[in-house]
This record gives sequence, structure tokens and C-alpha cells, in this order.
Amino acid sequence: MTVTVAIVGRPNVGKSTLFNRLVGRKIALVDDTPGVTRDRREAEGRIADLTFRILDTAGYEDVKDGSLEDRMRQQTEMAIKEADVILFMIDARAGVVPLDQRFAQVLRKAGKDVHLVGNKAESGAAEAGLVEAFKLGFGEAIALSAEHGLGLSELYSIVSAAIDKAAADKEAADAANIDDIDALPEVDVDITEDMLEGEGDEATLRWNPKRYLNVAIVGRPNAGKSTLINRMVGEDRVLVGPEAGITRDSILVPWEWEGRVINLVDTAGIRRRSRVTEKLEKLAVGDSLRSIQYAEVVVLMLDATIPFEKQDLALADLVEREGRALVIAVNKWDLIEDKNETLKMLREECDRLLPQLRGVPLVTLSGLTGKNIDKLMEAIFTIERSWNSHVSTARLNRWLAGMVDGHPPPAVSGRRLKLRYMTQAKTRPPSFILFASRPDVLPMAYQRYLVNGLREAFNIKGTPIRLWVRGGSENPYNDKHKRKMG
Repeated sequence: MTVTVAIVGRPNVGKSTLFNRLVGRKIALVDDTPGVTRDRREAEGRIADLTFRILDTAGYEDVKDGSLEDRMRQQTEMAIKEADVILFMIDARAGVVPLDQRFAQVLRKAGKDVHLVGNKAESGAAEAGLVEAFKLGFGEAIALSAEHGLGLSELYSIVSAAIDKAAADKEAADAANIDDIDALPEVDVDITEDMLEGEGDEATLRWNPKRYLNVAIVGRPNAGKSTLINRMVGEDRVLVGPEAGITRDSILVPWEWEGRVINLVDTAGIRRRSRVTEKLEKLAVGDSLRSIQYAEVVVLMLDATIPFEKQDLALADLVEREGRALVIAVNKWDLIEDKNETLKMLREECDRLLPQLRGVPLVTLSGLTGKNIDKLMEAIFTIERSWNSHVSTARLNRWLAGMVDGHPPPAVSGRRLKLRYMTQAKTRPPSFILFASRPDVLPMAYQRYLVNGLREAFNIKGTPIRLWVRGGSENPYNDKHKRKMG
């Protein structure tokens, strides 16, 4: 049994620091500047043997004017509705300020299990603030230092009690419903052999777990990444608006499509490095780049009105170098008038500007209306299959023989190069080892010839391909060589 714990409070009291402490790693951006966190972020928290769902929230601002701060407040209120336990954090050194008091009124109306936490309590300067916190109406504040890990035992007791209560409530609900089981209608289920594990009377239904797919949405600022994610999940899960650069943290949003769980990761817009000067933007961009490393499929979002800017190409090249599968999504397609001609131009530009990713899927869509999201998901699953491609050694070497017969490698310094055999070392991305007589002098142009041939022959289009050339005097897959070894 698990519960959801939300950390709330005004800006710059240390909510993200506690979030990182409970998660066990630094996944939320932390800085002394107020208002770093804007979206609500969730992860699995842990205190000793307890695990629970933890929510980090934006600093509460008492604003209702449609501004960015107002939208941040709405995200915090959504987290309050989701939570079973609320940790209301104040700065114990600063004491209670008017915004704390207004937020306390909001929490009392929510009717949730609220616990007052006085952060930054590692020194004697916090004692007066902890005493003053009584007037907020939530009893004695827990003295905590998120930065130094002090006070976690009290949090353990709070979460443990909430888990026990949730388990007791579930048990009571199950007991109340047990008498209704006999009244349920019988349902016939056709069980096929592929659904069973074992034989005869001992056969049991095979457990078929859902496999997760991590998909990072990246691009320049204001390309529509957050709007697309909100449209996909069907709710205002992440902040959106006309302001460029709203997203700072990389926010993971679980979503299900056709029975499969997709972990969508919304990222901060990435500008050219020369234009990134503020510390917070540097932190946000670094978080976005790390999201590419941990993703399996990366969706590069382009603005249809200004596609294939220099930064777009740099991001595509980064994805290729990291070995991730790539899908190019051209957003704001509803703003384009001559769609057929523009699409033809985009495909030609894509092949010309990204030869290292020949055949990469390109999907036009509108995050605002949701048009072509189904085509985007189809492209994601297609490129994932290419990214996981595996070719047997026998097929590879038959193909290699045909490639060499059609176009032998050039002689270097008057000596011929011999390509002995090839094998696939791994997938994700597809990686191959080619054994040659003189690997250090095999021209890059010939290596590109082989890589392009791999793409066409085995339908590995649009995904990075790694080709490593090694030295070797014998082919272990040769029957004659095997007999000698035997």
C-alpha cells in the first residue's frame, strides 16, 4: 500500500531540496533564487523501509490574474487535491510571513492531513520561528533541515501512519464488498495456450507485464512541447502559456497508449549555448540534456513556421551521438497554408541536413488541436523497433559478401584491404563489429557505404548505427576454421 505526499509552501523555503532528499537523488532544480520550480514534479520517495509517491510543487503565490504565477498556483492546488498527506513547509529562520498565513487558510479548506514543517532549523536562529508557527493552526511544527537530513524520523512516523490508515481503509472497504461477490454475473473467458505457463493441471496464467517506454520531448523554447504533452494526457499536467521558457525542470508524465505505459518527459527549451547566460537557464538546459541520455526515444519538436534552425540540427546531432532513437515532430502544422508543398520541402531538407539519420520519421502535427498524435505514436513505436533491430551473423556475412563484390574496398598504399567478417555486438542502437586486415586505414567513405547499406538491407532507417572496425586474421564463423579449432 502506498500514499501520495505533497510538499507545499511559499517560494524559496526548501521544498525541492526536501524532495531531492526523499527521492535520493538530485532530480529537481535547486537554487537560492525564488520561484525555480514551476511545474509539479512527482517521483518515488523513500524513508528507511517506507516507499511512497512524492510531489514537489511551485512556491505558492496568492495571485488570480491569469499570469504565469496564477497558473503555477493552480498546479499547486491540483497537487493538494491528489495528496493523502501534505507537508506544509515554512522557513523557520524567517518565521511566519503573511503569505504563509494565507496559504494556511487554503490548506484548512482543503480538508487534508496537513503537517507543518519548519525547514532550515539546523541552528538556534530557527527556534523563534518554530514557536511562532503555532499560530498557523496546525500544531507544533516539525524541526527539519532538508539540506542536512535532520528531522526525517518525524516524517517517517507521519508517512508510516498514513500508509497504515490507507491499508486499514482498503481492508474495511474490501470487507464491506465481500458479500456482493456472489451476486456478480459469471463471465466466460477463452484461455488460449499462449496465455498459459506450465503443463497439464499445473498450468497457470502467464503474467505479462507492461513494458515502459521513456520518451523525451525536446526542442527550442516555445516550440509547443508542453502543449503537446497536455493534449496527449488529456489534462493541464504541465504549465503552458505564451511566455517562452516556462518549463525549467524536466517533468516525467506517465501516460498509457494502446495498453503500453509511456513515460513522457517534458523538457526546458534549449537555445544556443552563446545565448544562455542566466544561471537558472543553464541549470534547466543541463536537465534537458540529461533527459536525452536517459530516454529511449527522443521527439525533436520543430516549429513549422521556422523549421530546421541551427539549434534544431545541433539537437538532432546530439541525439545521434547519444545513440537514442529520434522522431522529428513538426508542430503548429495548423498554421501552414500550402501543406503539400511545405511537407515535400521539409522531407528534402531533413534528408539533406541530417544524412547521419537517413530515413528518420518526420511527422506533422498540432499540439493545440491534437491532430496526428496517433501518427506520432506510430512513428515512435516504429523507430523503437528499428533501434532494437538485431541481425544474425549469417545474414550479415552474406550481405557483406555482396557489398564487397559490388564495390570492393580501395587499395591503400598499393595493398588491398580484406574485410573478413561482421557481427552485431549489441542493439539500442544497432552496433556492428567489422573485422578487417588493416582496420586503421579503411576509409570513412567506405564505412559510410556499409552503414547506408545496412540501413537499406535490414530496414534500420532513422536510427543511429555504430560500426566498429577491428583487426582479425581469421573468421571464426568459417566452417574450415571451426574444424581446425575442434
